[in-house]
Amino acid sequence: MNQLLSILWNPDLVAFSIGSFSFRWYSLCWLLGLLAAYLIVKRLYKEQKIKPELFDPLFIYCFVGILIGSRLGHCLFYEPGYFLSSWRHVVEMFLPIHFMADGSWKFTGYEGLASHGGTIGLIIALWLYVRHTKVNLWRVLDNVAIATPTTACLIRLGNLMNSEIIGKVTDVPWAFIFERVDMYPRHPGQLYEAIAYAVFFFIGWYMYRKRPERVGTGFFFGLCITLIFTARFFIEFTKDIQESFEADMLLNMGQLLSIPFVIVGQLCMFNRPLMRRLGAER
Repeated sequence: MNQLLSILWNPDLVAFSIGSFSFRWYSLCWLLGLLAAYLIVKRLYKEQKIKPELFDPLFIYCFVGILIGSRLGHCLFYEPGYFLSSWRHVVEMFLPIHFMADGSWKFTGYEGLASHGGTIGLIIALWLYVRHTKVNLWRVLDNVAIATPTTACLIRLGNLMNSEIIGKVTDVPWAFIFERVDMYPRHPGQLYEAIAYAVFFFIGWYMYRKRPERVGTGFFFGLCITLIFTARFFIEFTKDIQESFEADMLLNMGQLLSIPFVIVGQLCMFNRPLMRRLGAER
């Protein structure tokens, strides 16, 4: 393999510092992703003449749902053997700390978030939001789905800045050498996903502009999760395994978890009788 053709990658984890407080690129990408979705959905609510006061609590529901879902998804899907092995590890699932061998603890932030869990957490949070505000569930899901790829794109860029979720060793000329991991040229799987999600946002936005009346039918929700998790399924073939138990699996955990989302997405897009029974707007 010719490493001279590869991209050396070892950015500083810290985006900026204010005094003793440091703000990491990963955290910044998360916040920018949420801000982008916030502004897009706010615009959609305004265009659809939904009462402004119904939008205000949406961000809180989404933020809490995504954070809790992403965290629990990682702990239960990828490391259940660790996090369910003692009460201290269960505490670490919910609090951004790590217990030391001597019984003390240190603040670590949430090290480990899973997008599949975040999607489940978001859906549950939106269901709770709908129960509180009485806005049609499918209208809310469709509006949030139009904006979601922007958040997913920025989160994957945060993974890239962290040199995590790395790809398999390769000789493609755009390979990255993640110096904090090893000196082998690897697929930048995070970048593949980020680019795909950016493209999906423009596809969804274009289709919304062409057929805005589809909002409330479940079509955009189905389109979003179908595109995102189909891409995720195939891009996983370029990624290195995240946990050792995946080594002997034909499909890794990310791929297995993506399949149900793709099926649900297809049902939401094309099964009109089912969607009407579930309360989608005509």
